[in-house]
Amino acid sequence: MNGKINDSFYMQLCLDAAWKYQGLTYPNPAVGSCIVDNNGKLVAVSSHKTSGSSHAELNVISKTLKLLGHTKIDKLETAEKKYQYILDNHNNIFKNFTIYVTLEPCNHKGKTPPCSILIKTLGFKKVIIGSMDLNEDASGGAKLLEDAGLEVKKGLMQNKCDSLLTPFKKWQENKPYIFFKLAISQNGVYSGGVISSLESRELVHKLRAKIDLLVIGGNTVRVDRPTLDCRLSGGKAPDVLIYSRRDDFDYDIPLFKVLGRKVFIKNSLNKMQEYRFIMIEGGEGMFEESIKVVDNILLFTAPIFKTGKTLQLDLKLKCLHTFKNNLDCIQWFKPF
Repeated sequence: MNGKINDSFYMQLCLDAAWKYQGLTYPNPAVGSCIVDNNGKLVAVSSHKTSGSSHAELNVISKTLKLLGHTKIDKLETAEKKYQYILDNHNNIFKNFTIYVTLEPCNHKGKTPPCSILIKTLGFKKVIIGSMDLNEDASGGAKLLEDAGLEVKKGLMQNKCDSLLTPFKKWQENKPYIFFKLAISQNGVYSGGVISSLESRELVHKLRAKIDLLVIGGNTVRVDRPTLDCRLSGGKAPDVLIYSRRDDFDYDIPLFKVLGRKVFIKNSLNKMQEYRFIMIEGGEGMFEESIKVVDNILLFTAPIFKTGKTLQLDLKLKCLHTFKNNLDCIQWFKPF
């Protein structure tokens, strides 16, 4: 790439990488990072993938080393081992490189070593940051890098980067983070069996393995007779809240047979206040009942047309991010 480096272009790559793991990193924030060489050429993009694992900066630095022949780094099992391997083998290859990250590099040792010190030690020329870290224990990375003489740019595309932090902020405030998951066909049908692709359903099952509580409407349970487990991804199935004014359920429905979970049948949504990470699934009725309490909406739109019930809603949403897997369009929204 010749001429001036387009910082916003590269930060958008970081955002794209982070949104693919939104919810999967809870209670940690989803974070994306990329590295660009001194000619403005993209070297690598990566993200934080699950709570307690390597942060986005460590992942993208590891990926860069691997591209340069250090394949051994993939075999290292912990963030600490990767961190030390990088310190021992970087050979100043990151000098004059720029690193972009959606969130200020952490400045403390938690489950992983501090990214700020790693970036400083490797000699990056420039650090471009989207959001500043609001966690007092982890903040201060930008100042440390500035004090070390690195060029630091803060607040690039900050509003877009901040939108990734809603689950993390709710966790910091000790409040529930609630999102609604909905799958529809291209013509707006949400009923009548499986709609989204296997890849999309695998993502939903990964999210189910992370949440504390899954909320679903009573009519959906009676008609679809779901299991609502994590069989496509593994992990513990969440507790279930069935929102219903009647309790006349067939207890042979599979969701009642899943071991290790609690199932509540309630005529209000108040039970959600006892949990911290909540996904609501359902159709139009459940959507209307819960829209005032949800923080985000996760919408899967499949490239199919089918017959069935279509959404009939008058609702304004702000689209936070859109991406695609092999078949479906996946979007995160925020209600106005």
